Amino acid sequence: MNCHQDLRLYIADDRFYVEARDSNGPLAKILQIDRINDDLKLVENTGERPTNAISKEIFGIFGIIHLISGPHLIVITERNRVGDINGETIWKVTKLEVLSFRRTVYHLNEEQQNLNRHYLSLLEHACNMEGLYFSYTYDITHTLQRLQKTSPDFQNMALYERADQRFVWNLHALSDLMSQPDLRQYILPVMCGFVFIKTCTIKRYYIDMILISRRNIFRVGTRYFTRGIDDDGNVANNVETEQAIIYNGNKSSFVQTRGSIPLYWKQKPNLKYKLNPEVSRDSDHVAAAGRHFDQQILQYGHQTLINLINQTGSEHALGVAYKRTVEQLNYKEIRYEAFDFHHECKNMKYEKLSKLLDRLESDQTRFGYFMIRNDGSVVSAQTGVFRTNCIDCLDRTNVVQSMLAHLSVQDQLQRLGILSNGEKLSDQKEFQKVYMNAWADNADAVSTQYSGTGALKTDFTRTGKRTVAGSLNDFVNSATRYYKNNFSDGFRLDSLALLLGSYNVNVREGIDAPSPLKKGERRRLVLPMIVLFCLSMLMISLVIPETSVQLQFGYVLFWGVGVLVTLGLVFRNGTDFVNMPALVSV
Repeated sequence: MNCHQDLRLYIADDRFYVEARDSNGPLAKILQIDRINDDLKLVENTGERPTNAISKEIFGIFGIIHLISGPHLIVITERNRVGDINGETIWKVTKLEVLSFRRTVYHLNEEQQNLNRHYLSLLEHACNMEGLYFSYTYDITHTLQRLQKTSPDFQNMALYERADQRFVWNLHALSDLMSQPDLRQYILPVMCGFVFIKTCTIKRYYIDMILISRRNIFRVGTRYFTRGIDDDGNVANNVETEQAIIYNGNKSSFVQTRGSIPLYWKQKPNLKYKLNPEVSRDSDHVAAAGRHFDQQILQYGHQTLINLINQTGSEHALGVAYKRTVEQLNYKEIRYEAFDFHHECKNMKYEKLSKLLDRLESDQTRFGYFMIRNDGSVVSAQTGVFRTNCIDCLDRTNVVQSMLAHLSVQDQLQRLGILSNGEKLSDQKEFQKVYMNAWADNADAVSTQYSGTGALKTDFTRTGKRTVAGSLNDFVNSATRYYKNNFSDGFRLDSLALLLGSYNVNVREGIDAPSPLKKGERRRLVLPMIVLFCLSMLMISLVIPETSVQLQFGYVLFWGVGVLVTLGLVFRNGTDFVNMPALVSV
C-alpha cells in the first residue's frame, strides 16, 4: 500500500488538518490532529477546517516528537527528485518544518521554558541534517535481493510495515501515527544516508546506475563519542551500501557493509588531535561481537572482515583484540583480513591496494552478486558481504569499498553483454567519471553524517590518484573535524538522541523531575577567556610600538608566557572544555 503523495496542511488555532488528494481532488476523509488534547483521527472531509486556517502544501509527515511544552508535528515542506527505480520516484528531503501543537508556552514556568527552548533547538538542528530520503511507492530500505525474496502479501503491506526498521530514521517519530492502523497511508518511512540514480551510456547501451547507502538507526552517534559496540551487538557508523545496475529490465546489485570494530572501545575527545583507542578490559567482547556477527550472518550470509587500521602504534592493541575475538568466536562463516592501509599506501602509493584486492579475489568470486533477468529468473544471488572498517569507517573504508564495487560492476556488465570479455570498465571514460564521482559523493555524505565534514582521500576516489590539491583539502577537513568533534558534537549527538528516541523528554522536567541538560552548565569558561585575553594582549604588544625595545620585548614575553601557560592548563584539563552530550552517556 502506497503513501499519500499530494497533501495539504491546514493550521487552525485548535487543530491541524492534513488533507490527502488524488487526481480527482480531496479524499473523503481528512486527518484531524487536535492541538489541545493531542488526538489524531480520520474524520469525514465535509468542511470541518476553518476558512481562516493557514494553508500550505506539504510532501509528507515525518512524525511527532514530544517536548516539555507538548507534541511537535514535523512535516516535509521541500523535496528534490533524485531519480526513479523501476519507474518509482525517490525523493530527497530538503526542508523539514517543526510545528508546536501548543500555540504558546505560557503554561510552563520559567525554568521549563528555558529547557523547552533548548530541546526545541536540538530538534530543529536534527531536522536540518543532510541525507534524508523517501519514496511514496518504493521501499528504499531493502536491497534488490531482499525485495525479490518477498511474498505478494508482503508487497501489499503498508510501506512502514514492510520497511527494514534498521534504516527507518523517523521510526520513533512515527510511533503516535503507527498506533492507529487506519492512518497507514499517512505514515511515510524516511531513510538517512545517500542515494544516487543516473542514466548512463556505455557504448550504445543505456543503463541506470544506482548507489544507495543506508545508515543503521541503532547506535547512531558522532565520530569520537560513539565507537565500538553495545550490549545488543549494534555498532557505531553501521552502513549498508548497495550498488545496482538496471538495464533493459535486467537488475543486478552488489552489497557491502561497514561498521565500527565490534568491541567495547572508546576515543573520548579531550582537545588532543590524536586520540589513542582505549579497549575495555572488563567487558565481554566475545559475547557482544557474537551477537553482532549473528545479525550480520543472518542478514547477509558469509563475512569477510576487512580491517584497515594501523597494525603498529596507537591502533595496534585494538587490531590485536579484534583478531583475537574473531579467533575465539571461530565462526566458519567469517574470514578475517587485516591490511595496514596507511603503511602500505604511504607516500601516496595507492596502487599498492592491488595487493589487498588480490587477497580478496577468491572471496569476491565466491560471494558473487545478485542478478535477476527481465523475465523474473534469478541468475545469481549474493551469498556474503565484505564488512570493512578503519578507525572511523570513513576515509580508508570508502576507498576500498569503491574498488571492490568497481570489480563487481565490471563483471555484471560483462554478464549482461554490455562489455565483452577482456574489455575494461575503466576504458569507458564517460561512465567511469560518473561512477567515481558517485562513490566520492557517497563518501562525503556518509562522512558528514558521522564526523561533520566530507571524507578524506576523495581525490583518489574521483580520479584514481592522489593529488596535492586533494591533500590540502584533507588538511582543511581534518582541521574542521577537530573543531567540530571537540566543540559541537555533544550538541549534535543530543539532537540525534532526541530525534531517534534514545532520549525521551520528561514533561515534569523543571517542576519535580531533574533535567539532564543542566549537566552542560558545568564547563569552565574562565581559562578560555584568559587565553583569549592573553592572546589579544600579545597581538597588541606586537603591533603597537613602545618607547623602548626592551620594554616591548618584556610585554611580548609576558603575554606569550601567559598564553602558553593557560593553553597548557586548558589541554591538561581538556575534557572540561569539550562540548559533551547531556542526554546520552559516553
